[in-house]
Amino acid sequence: MPTPEVVLVRHGETEWTRAGRHTGRTDIPLTEQGRRDAEAVGAALRTRRFALVLTSPLARAAETCRLAGLASVAAPRDELMEWDYGAYEGRTTIEIREQRPGWTLWRDGVPDGETAAEVAARADRVISELRSVGGDAAVFGHGHLLRVLAARWLGLEPAAGALFALDPATISILGFERETPVLRRWNSAASPTPG
Repeated sequence: MPTPEVVLVRHGETEWTRAGRHTGRTDIPLTEQGRRDAEAVGAALRTRRFALVLTSPLARAAETCRLAGLASVAAPRDELMEWDYGAYEGRTTIEIREQRPGWTLWRDGVPDGETAAEVAARADRVISELRSVGGDAAVFGHGHLLRVLAARWLGLEPAAGALFALDPATISILGFERETPVLRRWNSAASPTPG
């Protein structure tokens, strides 16, 4: 008997994602490419039926959900907002490493922002809701948050999210093998459009 799956969708490209800038709570719109890719996500998911659709309330995720054709059934969840990068909001890793050589978000965190444990607590609340659904679910969110959510789904520490690279407008699937939470698919492009 098939078991429920959770389809994760990272939002489409923005100017800041293209530039490698940490985009936490700043509400950046999708680029034209991001909009095209979000529509491709919709085409890829067209045959799926979801008992629950959740989205981050931030515009880039909500717009991806809308362009994918699922906004009319989507419920916004603040828990799905991206990691609060605090003082590093809008900065690139290269810029941060000029002051903190060797810095990584996963190991070193951010000043004046969220800790990995705080992001994991939000992800855990979403997972609890997802596991109570009697069918497939879709989640539209952000790169680092979805990576933490995947790690927590698998029972790993939030820092294990570092192991799950996630590109814009990609589809990933969490599920079960018997009773064991598993990763069924990861970081799959919805279409071959260049980015």
